[in-house]
Amino acid sequence: MSIIQNIRDKGAWIIFTIIVIALIAFVLQDGIGKQGNTTVTDLGTVNGVSINKINFEEKLEIQVQNYASQGIKREQLIGFLWNQEVDRLLYVNEQEKLGITVGNKEITDVLFGTESPFKQEFTDPNTGEFKINDAKQAIAQVKKSKNQEQINQIEKLYIEPSIENRLRNKYQALIVKGLQLPSWMVQKQYNELNSIANIEIVGVPYASISDSTIKVTDDEVATYIKENAAAFQVEEASKSINFVGFSAAPTSADSMGVLNSITALKADFQAAPDAAVFLNKAGSDLPFYNSFISGKSIQIPNKEAILAAGVGNTYGPYVDGKNYTIAKVIGVKQWPDSASVRHILIATAGQNGQLVRDDSTAKKLIDSIKSAIAGGVSFDEMVLKYSDDAGSKEKGGKYEMFPQAQMVGPFNDFSFDNAVGSKGVVKTDFGYHYIEVLKQTPRSPAYKIAYLSKAILPSSETIGVASAAAAAFASASKDLKSFNQEAVKLNKQIFPASGIKSMDYEIPGIGESRTLVRWAYENDINSVSEPTEVGDSYFVAIISGEEKVGLSSVASAKPQVEGIIRDQKKATQIKQSFKGNTMEAIATGAKTTIQTADSINFNYSLIPGIGNEPKLVGAAFNKAFLNKPSPPIAGNAGVFVINVKSQGAKAAAQDLPSFESDLLNRTRSVIYRTNIGLKKVAKIKDNRMMVY
Repeated sequence: MSIIQNIRDKGAWIIFTIIVIALIAFVLQDGIGKQGNTTVTDLGTVNGVSINKINFEEKLEIQVQNYASQGIKREQLIGFLWNQEVDRLLYVNEQEKLGITVGNKEITDVLFGTESPFKQEFTDPNTGEFKINDAKQAIAQVKKSKNQEQINQIEKLYIEPSIENRLRNKYQALIVKGLQLPSWMVQKQYNELNSIANIEIVGVPYASISDSTIKVTDDEVATYIKENAAAFQVEEASKSINFVGFSAAPTSADSMGVLNSITALKADFQAAPDAAVFLNKAGSDLPFYNSFISGKSIQIPNKEAILAAGVGNTYGPYVDGKNYTIAKVIGVKQWPDSASVRHILIATAGQNGQLVRDDSTAKKLIDSIKSAIAGGVSFDEMVLKYSDDAGSKEKGGKYEMFPQAQMVGPFNDFSFDNAVGSKGVVKTDFGYHYIEVLKQTPRSPAYKIAYLSKAILPSSETIGVASAAAAAFASASKDLKSFNQEAVKLNKQIFPASGIKSMDYEIPGIGESRTLVRWAYENDINSVSEPTEVGDSYFVAIISGEEKVGLSSVASAKPQVEGIIRDQKKATQIKQSFKGNTMEAIATGAKTTIQTADSINFNYSLIPGIGNEPKLVGAAFNKAFLNKPSPPIAGNAGVFVINVKSQGAKAAAQDLPSFESDLLNRTRSVIYRTNIGLKKVAKIKDNRMMVY
């Protein structure tokens, strides 16, 4: 049970935040330099402005704390925070050029206005009112303390980000409001939106010619890349590897060994008078929960058979995920599924384990409170005056209809084991609680079950065999040729993984392995790695290629470009079959038929029955092709000749002013991605590889 869930009064939430940050800073002093290169002080620079490693790590640890409940890993947050810092510096640079600032008078609005960083903590949960005066009082209290470290943390955590957000909003507003559209452009796009055409089409698909008959050389790919250089720019370097795996997963013999070892303990487990003591001595991979769980809530394999075994009896071994498990029913009670209570906590320890008061003082105080309530003093009065549980204090000490196993053990057991109306003192790791049971759901069977569980793990022999085989393979592989030869000898499949970026933490087909990614960037093409353990396998990799920043390589672009060049060559052949001056003659020569497409819209490139063909749609509005065949057009799916039967306009779906407003808003929305353009022209140096 959480002691502190919503600390707001008198700025206590700020003090709590500072304590957390101070602890993080303490850890960082001892831990930052223990990973990566300790001599690197800057993670990188943006237009000459550095991103300090220590400051970055402090922000990173705060993000880790914020996202811990969502299961987001530290490694994932590094990239997110890096991009955030780069964007921040890019905008700062532009704001300084334009002279955008936040004045002293505006600071008050930033901190205590509608965008206040303190709004969440100082908003009344019942009324939704932002208590501005309370927030101001809390900040004043921190300033009055003259603790410069605390003041600096408030600046860094709340004030600076809020000012940066206001500056960015000003910058974006300036750019957005400065963007306008000329009338001729609006009118042109409005006309195009409402333009329609009816056409005849003769087409021959590229698929009519077999791919195997068309050869594409590397030189042709290279030429195409150079001619279309803008479309084949590599903005971030990457590496490619090939790899083989050697499994160290448990064998059938390993599994049988674990099964035999747990089976040998079954009789003693059943006879043991104290399950907790036995499990502690024997060792179990599942912790013993020394309380009861409703039968309806228990989610385990063989549940019915385990419960049917009865109190004092065991069931198993059975497979539970990657474990062999024996279950023993310790007891059964009639318990409600949910309960409501109210309580008063006299704390001896805080949420982080710090001492609040000594045990004897707390015990005397809780006994006095118990006596006072028994003598007629209001429970609510005692809660407000004495309870250290801020999470329930404003609710009269109440926790409404919580399920079994949500609270700490003694608190949980009192709430479910006693009848409604029961009162008593309970001691937990947090201190002493005076509890009253207010409400419960109907009772049903609840069970206390102990589990003797052993993981099915590979033996040292299995691990040794896999490790030795991987080491021998790595030793025998000197280059790509020998790597492939050794794989064939061992009947090992070679897997490729491409597009590996320098700050990746996972490799497709291997999984999370920062070690292997770093190795790939510390070595050259044809280098072979030492065996790397990932999960229950050992992997040996060879660097098969790399993409450097700049023009894409032939090997990388070939899968995309080869098909384009092949279609171009097919188009040359197909065009030779288009002969004649009429659509009928052209269709006859090409051994196909004439298709029609009505009400084609200039703004939509999809033609029914044909597909996505923007070149055909554009040609459909060319007046030069009215009532006569066009030249052959090489499209996406084939080569086409069209005859424009008519061009006209449809009824407009909206008037011109509304269209202009929508078009302007759509155009302006692109401005919010200005960081993309700023990045392309910025000088960004990334040193993260030297640290992580």
